[in-house]
Amino acid sequence: MEVTHYVSIKFAPTGKGYYFGTDMSDLKIGDKIVAESIRGLQVGEVSGDLVPIEKYKSELELKPIIRRATEDDLLIYDENIKRAKEAMKISMIEINKLELDMRPIDAEYALDGSKLTIAYTAEDRVDFRELLKILASRFHCRIELRQVGSRDKAKMVGGVGICGLPLCCSHFLSNIEGISINRAKNQMLSLNIPKLSGHCGKLICCLLFEDDTYTELKKDFPPLGSMFEKDGETFKLTSINVISKVVKIENQEEVRFLPLDDLKDYHKVQRKNEKPEF
Repeated sequence: MEVTHYVSIKFAPTGKGYYFGTDMSDLKIGDKIVAESIRGLQVGEVSGDLVPIEKYKSELELKPIIRRATEDDLLIYDENIKRAKEAMKISMIEINKLELDMRPIDAEYALDGSKLTIAYTAEDRVDFRELLKILASRFHCRIELRQVGSRDKAKMVGGVGICGLPLCCSHFLSNIEGISINRAKNQMLSLNIPKLSGHCGKLICCLLFEDDTYTELKKDFPPLGSMFEKDGETFKLTSINVISKVVKIENQEEVRFLPLDDLKDYHKVQRKNEKPEF
């Protein structure tokens, strides 16, 4: 096969996209394909537009798409989902028998049934060698036990967030980067860690994907601490709301809440070595 294009493929609706090479020039977003991943032969979905292979700059090996998914492939895929659910039940029984401190949360068969991947959570390292022998004899295929973290668990299990909507990680957020408390500070949130934590026990994902919006909206506002004067009174900017575009200014005698546009009626007191911004 002569690879002419590369394209992003997802193997789960909210999973990360991976690039594969292809000679099929008519693939479009939503098409089902079969490709070889680290979990074996899998049915995936095209999640991006075709890109000419000449533009591929990564040094990573570009594996090829094997074929379009046939009706038989899709039937086998659906059947494997049912088989994986049964494998989860059996795995849980065997784990309890061996008294292992681990909890399976997801299972997935390769399309050809040659491999079963079981994701699990555990506080510490687990010696599962005996479990592997038992499961291999029960399922007659290669078994991979893959430990995942709390964020991955929340993504796989799903749930409803404090906003009342499905968890971002299990609904649309495919790439979860590191989320630091600095993002909460940038969004001017109260640093209450329990309230800022999600189902996974870590900082909520929306701190990540909303951060750029807050950074952009804050450009319309003068820096906190800026001093303003009107009618002989001097006020300090102590708070801003980038969503409602309202600012809070105050001095020892008075607190005022103003629309951002009204702040232009005030004269900004320029401090020494301060660059004009507003």
